[in-house]
Amino acid sequence: MLRCENLTLEVPGRTLVRDLTQGFGAGECWVILGENGAGKSTLLHALGGLRSAPAGRVLHDGESLAGMGARARARTIGVLLQQEDRGFWGSVLEYVLMGRYPHSPQFFGWQPADETIARRCLADFDLEGLAPRRFTTLSGGERQRARLAQLFAQAPQTLLLDEPLTHLDLRHQVRTLDLLRRAAREQRRTVIAVLHDTWWPGVFGDHVLLLYNNGETAAGETAAMLTRANLERLYRCPLQTVAGSGGARHMPVV
Repeated sequence: MLRCENLTLEVPGRTLVRDLTQGFGAGECWVILGENGAGKSTLLHALGGLRSAPAGRVLHDGESLAGMGARARARTIGVLLQQEDRGFWGSVLEYVLMGRYPHSPQFFGWQPADETIARRCLADFDLEGLAPRRFTTLSGGERQRARLAQLFAQAPQTLLLDEPLTHLDLRHQVRTLDLLRRAAREQRRTVIAVLHDTWWPGVFGDHVLLLYNNGETAAGETAAMLTRANLERLYRCPLQTVAGSGGARHMPVV
């Protein structure tokens, strides 16, 4: 289990997250929602051990992330950042193989099993035909899927994803969310994703964490969190309720 205790995150002149204590269990899919600048990416970085906090701590199965070595942490937690990796000049297969580095006994070189895992992840994200292509020749959506394939090849227990649906067409959004749900339900991994769309959280997530713009947070099961009142307060804009096969959803009034 990933857990933060009394976590506070700040930027100059402002508190983004104040005194957050929350557990994220194995097999759970969490969605983090909030306005631009509310601290979603900052929180994700702190949960992944990529950013220190002025107060509080982050634990994985009771062990502090601050005390883990980089390779051990990478075997435990994987992070998909917003920034794209444009400077990699190798093939798509080589790019995905980099996800196997935390598991490799050698600094350079891969075992046959690593390539098997990488090719399976390429197939999962509909990229098997692009394996020999240079990474730099891919479209934005193809690069995003390669980044997701690399994260899955890393095989961490906890996956932290900052806007994983960026650049993806509708079919690949559905495919990606299905793969993430299966990772949680079938492999008992913890999945925490920052999303912006108000529709997908109700379909994908079983828990939601709301970040308000004053350091306040609220967390709970999806149905309890995704109310019209909560979302209107969160985004500070009027919403309308739309009935769907999966239940009521709340969309902006235009």
